Amino acid sequence: MSERCQKIVAGGIWWRSLLLLLFTFSPLHIFTVSAQDEPEYKMEAGAGAGLVTYTGDFNGNLLKGMQPFGTLMAKYHLSPWAAVSFNLGVGKIKGSSDDAETWYPIEERYEFDNTLTEGIFRYEYNFWAYGTGREYRGARRLVPFITVGLGLTHHSGENSGITMSLPIGAGIKYKIGQRLNLIAEWVMRFTPGDHIDGVSDPYGIKSSGLFKNTDCYSVLQLALTYDLWMKCKTCHNDRD
Repeated sequence: MSERCQKIVAGGIWWRSLLLLLFTFSPLHIFTVSAQDEPEYKMEAGAGAGLVTYTGDFNGNLLKGMQPFGTLMAKYHLSPWAAVSFNLGVGKIKGSSDDAETWYPIEERYEFDNTLTEGIFRYEYNFWAYGTGREYRGARRLVPFITVGLGLTHHSGENSGITMSLPIGAGIKYKIGQRLNLIAEWVMRFTPGDHIDGVSDPYGIKSSGLFKNTDCYSVLQLALTYDLWMKCKTCHNDRD
């Protein structure tokens, strides 16, 4: 090989070595490596506060008569797209026959101020993978979700008791930090009973159907949760 060719080859090797060194210590490469190494978490736990609205014989407006409502929640992450959760919630519902737009055959004015206490198992599905984008490739910090579940609700007042509930709703969640989540949601709780306001069937007319002429209530709330229980880095995970 001629001396000129040797210089050209040596120069090419030197430039390739320099480019490799620059790429190795570049911010982009560091970000890529850290993106693969940031941990994922199996669970999250937190609390929420919002407003509950009763809908039934004495109120047909979803925005009328809102009362405070609080929730404690724990979620288990099935994947970046899905989770199951258990929620404990408590709130008040108020109303009276004066608020009803329909006339009822009640001799005296009726008023109620009842406490609702619920326990709900829910399934949540995110429209996109949820995360910072550094623990799971392609995850987004802001995602919408839908939820459905099954629960039990205890209601105080006249005819107090326990009824089944079917929560269905939607919301959005935002990853504030690596382990902190902000959630806004609206969830309707359908019940097969007509007693949470203390009065069952004011007209005295029997009806058929699981959710026909029944009471329900909805909750609009904000929640803050914290990720727990880091996944094993050496174990099989969602990225593999």
